[in-house]
Amino acid sequence: MVPHDKKVLWSFMFLLAGAAAQMIQYQAASTCAVTGSTVTLPCSFTPKKSFHNGMREVPLKIIRARWCKNHLICQGTTPSLYDSDSANNEPRYWYQGDLEGKCTLQIRGVGMQDNATFRFRMEANHSEGHFTNSTGVVITVFDLVKMRINISSSNREFSSGQTVSLQCTTSSCTFNHLEVTWLKDGYALSENGSTLQLSPLTAKDSGNYTCALRSNGGTRSEAFSLQVEAAEEAPDLHLIAGVMFGVLLLIITLILVIFIVKRKRTAPEGPNTVGGETEMKNADNIYSSILMPHQEEAGSQRRQTSQEAEETSYASIKFKHNNWNRKAVQEPDQTIYSLVATRG
Repeated sequence: MVPHDKKVLWSFMFLLAGAAAQMIQYQAASTCAVTGSTVTLPCSFTPKKSFHNGMREVPLKIIRARWCKNHLICQGTTPSLYDSDSANNEPRYWYQGDLEGKCTLQIRGVGMQDNATFRFRMEANHSEGHFTNSTGVVITVFDLVKMRINISSSNREFSSGQTVSLQCTTSSCTFNHLEVTWLKDGYALSENGSTLQLSPLTAKDSGNYTCALRSNGGTRSEAFSLQVEAAEEAPDLHLIAGVMFGVLLLIITLILVIFIVKRKRTAPEGPNTVGGETEMKNADNIYSSILMPHQEEAGSQRRQTSQEAEETSYASIKFKHNNWNRKAVQEPDQTIYSLVATRG
């Protein structure tokens, strides 16, 4: 058997371990809100996993989550703003948590009645696991205040490439998780958080910025003027290279065109004449007959016979002492016969 003093020691250690592990954490102890706005209370919890019952370790499980207003413990029959066991919770209070470790509460349409202290309570399947953080979150509600824009940098001169953050707040306090409408030169931007981050800055970001609560346009801030100096842009090397390549290609094309034109102009024309006279182009109808001296007589007879049969003109060309005599006769049938005789 385990000695009595060891039992007490083990019980004390289990108690310390359970107490150390059990806690509820609020991101901020206090926050601000404006009537008609939405405020979020970030919250997380760590439940006790088990407790020691005599010699037995009993596991614990969270089965209920509650939020209360202006109540120190938020237990029993205390009215709850949100109760996970109830189906009749007020819609303005939206529980964004679970039963595992997140207990965030969002309050929509904040009114003066929400100027109070809010506390979260978790309850387990045994009373040993019940716990409330009595510190809670204090909400201070303002009615119809004007928002203003704070800037993250003390420098009022900005250049392209820098980063700047604009925060929509009031002179009374800093708001957390506000639904804000941002405007530039009177036109709404897509951002809706309390902080507007511009990065990297360009000349297009220059303008007059204002902010207001999304649910209350009467809270619009005074305009904040942001002027961004445009940085000198470095030359585009790709564009320069493209232009140079195009110019070079054009020069090469012009040189080739000039070369081709000059070559055509200086090219010699093909000869189409013989002895200064134009040759007859209808070569298909030219017949040539060369007779040797001893064939002259037979040739004469053939010429006579052919002349009677075909009634065609003949041309007779004879060479004497190496001189050429050419006689051409062309009849309507475009047929030319040539007779060449050479005499010694």
